[in-house]
Formats: sequence, structure tokens, C-alpha cells
Amino acid sequence: MIQISALPAFTDNYIWLLQDPHTLRCAVVDPGDAAPVQAWLAEHPGWVLSDILITHHHHDHVGGVEQLKKATDAKVYGPASETIPARDVALKDNGRVSVLGWEFDVFAVPGHTLGHIAYYHHGLLFCGDTLFAAGCGRLFEGTPEQMHTSLSRLAALPEDTLVYCTHEYTLSNLKFAAAVEPGNPDITARLEKVTEQRAAGIMTLPSTLALEKLTNPFLRVDETSVKEKVDERNGTQNRSPSAVFAALRAWKDKF
Repeated sequence: MIQISALPAFTDNYIWLLQDPHTLRCAVVDPGDAAPVQAWLAEHPGWVLSDILITHHHHDHVGGVEQLKKATDAKVYGPASETIPARDVALKDNGRVSVLGWEFDVFAVPGHTLGHIAYYHHGLLFCGDTLFAAGCGRLFEGTPEQMHTSLSRLAALPEDTLVYCTHEYTLSNLKFAAAVEPGNPDITARLEKVTEQRAAGIMTLPSTLALEKLTNPFLRVDETSVKEKVDERNGTQNRSPSAVFAALRAWKDKF
């Protein structure tokens, strides 16, 4: 059974490390910095980095790729429509890759960047900066409609799917969620728990899609409470789900 752990990087990034204890091969997702990966390999002699999975081109996700590639000759997978350093395999929507004996489906999830992809293996989702715990990525390149469609696609996966995003943003995201839905008991309870976790230095990931559907405002744009709050702030009514999403994202950008 593959084991998954987090290698902290920068101030709030996580590089996900997948380990196959039977073969002593491992893979990493979005290594923005080579140092945490190389430190882990140095502490675990005999292990080989065989694969590097990239979700999008931002430097805090690809900055360590070339150094790791030179040191280990790992195979680098990344989105076909973005410039990914040392990429060996260019991936498109509905593609599939085999990593450490696991098959991953590739989903195009534009919004944060235009070429952003996510990797899904039953029960596991590596979604980069598209879906966060209680939030979603900023729209640096895509449109609100694209991001809403991408999030809807991810939300349609099984509810027990573990969500491995790449930033520790959960606490600030939940503070925003509580402003959107102050009467939501699930958000209140999660905010209390995450506040305690972060005070103790405990990471809050992975999440689950079931929990996200209860507490993530960006997955709740069809909820009456969310639409009413957006209407109250913007003085409009009867918005489409993507328009509600757009209003939420603009609010969060200034929150």
C-alpha cells in the first residue's frame, strides 16, 4: 500500500510524497523546492525518486523540478499546455498515468491557471491550487466560469475522496466561509477544530470532499444561504451559480 506524507516547503506549501515500501520507490507532487525532497531521500537511504507529478506552472510548484530531475532521473509529468521544466510526459484532459503501480486519471481544471490539471486515483485527489480546504485558488489566468466548472467536476467525485491540495490555507479560508455562512454549524465546528490544530502546529490536510461540500463556500454556490449573502452584498438577485462564484471569489480576494 502506498503511503502519503507531506514535506513542508516555503511558508505554507506542502510537497506530497508518495512512497511504495515494497519497491522503495517514491514520487512527489509539485516540488516547488528540491531541498525538502533531497533531505528526505538523504534520511532514507535506498529509496529512489522515480516520478514527479506537476499540476501547473507556478514557480512554487515547479521550482525544484530540474534539480531533482538531474539528481535522480525521475520521470516528470505535467500539463501539456503549460511550460513545465524538464517535463517528459505532457498530459491532457482525460489522460491516464501509472505511478508506483497506481493508475491516475488526469482532469483539466482551468481557472487558477489555464492549463492546470489534477490527478485522481480512487479515493485520492491531488488538485494543486484549484480546490483548497474550505477554499479555491485565485483566478490568475482563467475565468470564474472556468473555475466554477472545474470545481463542479471535482465535487462530483466520490464524497470519501481525500483532497490533497498544496497550501495550508485552511484557517484563513474558514474565516471567510464563516463570514459567508455565519449560521452554518459545520463551518463553525470546523473553524474551531482548525484553529486548535494550527495553534498546535498540526497540519489540516488532507480534507475530504464530503467535508468540503459542507463547509467550502465555493462548492456551495447553489445553497440559498450563500446566494442570499452574495445578493445582500452586491444588491442583485437570481444570479447563476457561476455568477455567485464570481462574486464570492471577488469578495475573498479582498477579505
